[in-house]
Amino acid sequence: MCDQTFLVNVFGSCDKCFKQRALRPVFKKSQQLSYCSTCVEIVSATSCGLELSVLDTEARSLTHALPGWRTSTQGGESMHQVAERVEALGQFIMKTRRTLKGHGNKVLCMDWCRDKRRIVSSSQDGKVIVWDSFTTNKEHAVTMPCTWVMACAYAPSGCAIACGGLDNKCSVYPLTFDKNENMAARKKSVAMHTNYLSACSFTNSDMQILTASGDGTCALWDVESGQLLQSFHGHGADVLCLHLAPSETGNTFVSGGTGTVCTEEEELAACPSSEFHVCGSGCPVLGLSLVITAVVEGLTGCDKKAIVWDMRSGQCVQAFETHGSDINSVRYYPSGDAFASGSDDATCRLYDLRADREVAVYSKESIIFGASSVDFSLSGRLLFAGYNDYTINLWDVLKGARVSILFGHENRVSTLRVSPDGTAFCSGSWDHTLRHAVENRPLEAGFGAAPLGLRRLSREGQHGDKGAGAQQTQC
Repeated sequence: MCDQTFLVNVFGSCDKCFKQRALRPVFKKSQQLSYCSTCVEIVSATSCGLELSVLDTEARSLTHALPGWRTSTQGGESMHQVAERVEALGQFIMKTRRTLKGHGNKVLCMDWCRDKRRIVSSSQDGKVIVWDSFTTNKEHAVTMPCTWVMACAYAPSGCAIACGGLDNKCSVYPLTFDKNENMAARKKSVAMHTNYLSACSFTNSDMQILTASGDGTCALWDVESGQLLQSFHGHGADVLCLHLAPSETGNTFVSGGTGTVCTEEEELAACPSSEFHVCGSGCPVLGLSLVITAVVEGLTGCDKKAIVWDMRSGQCVQAFETHGSDINSVRYYPSGDAFASGSDDATCRLYDLRADREVAVYSKESIIFGASSVDFSLSGRLLFAGYNDYTINLWDVLKGARVSILFGHENRVSTLRVSPDGTAFCSGSWDHTLRHAVENRPLEAGFGAAPLGLRRLSREGQHGDKGAGAQQTQC
């Protein structure tokens, strides 16, 4: 018994080209026609082209209409108005507990170890130093083959550090208990860019690392093999910073950089999507899970933006454009639902990723210098911002009021980070030092240190930001 299936071709006159060929049934408006294979392909391509043209026109009309819809829905209460019913924060007095001295030039970057004690810092002097922040001792020191070591990061396990700068590479150094061991001999070059390395960060394991570069790209690398796992293209110029999102999966990160002129076609290429909403200049974007980049001041077009990327696909999925100048720093809110940015326009801004819009601006007329670095307290109630006027401002995230000004550095504050447990923060400056600061209050008997942003002093003198009356503290 034959179990084979045979295809029977019907030959005849094609209803479109009228040639004698093998025919295929085609239904057009419920009417069955017989077309040859060539005519079927022509009709299919023509109909698909028409459909794509209609969809493209509809998408562009929605893109241009969304700004008006967004404006019409912003008539309700702002975050600061809603927060008026929230109890004000108390007076904050911060005090420098330790000053870390050892760099011979500008401190450019620093990072905390997850043990909440050790700090790694990099400097323009070409050195990377691992500090014990409790004793101020230097535990390890590495001399890089170039000056301007612009990036450094601690591995999650605390057993390695990564760094890089003008050498265009990201190098990983394992840390050991033997302080006399030659760390340079165990160096592993993981990432190679075509321009300087501006930032790096391990993911939630020691096996992968994210890098940002002056070549306009971000990249995800395998530490063991040095293989490129994913690249992120779309910046018009230098990418300056990045921050991994606070999530279990580790599939999102935030980065910041600079941009130049971008055509509409380049915008669409950077942000391909089928479900459109608007970014500042009409760039259609799609709301997926998050990787944020900040593209900053160039000439015209897609500049001064914060761009959200999907870390797994490498695609742009969200974009924001409200800053008036370079975005120097971006940092996720502790919940991962928002992020803050600091810019050369002397403002810090808060963006809600769920609402797809800016929800707060932190600025004062008296602040005329750019913000170089930002970070949140553990609770998310405070925003720390380092400025080029040598100060650190503490902002109440909900109320938008400045609650304290910290002094102490003698040059530009280039980097600052809150400790993993939220009990202290460390700042680095162009004055060659790092300062380890905590809130200046005696702890009650039987109580440990509470995270910054949750502790309060006595209610005496409690106030918000009253012009120049914000608390000024020697940091």
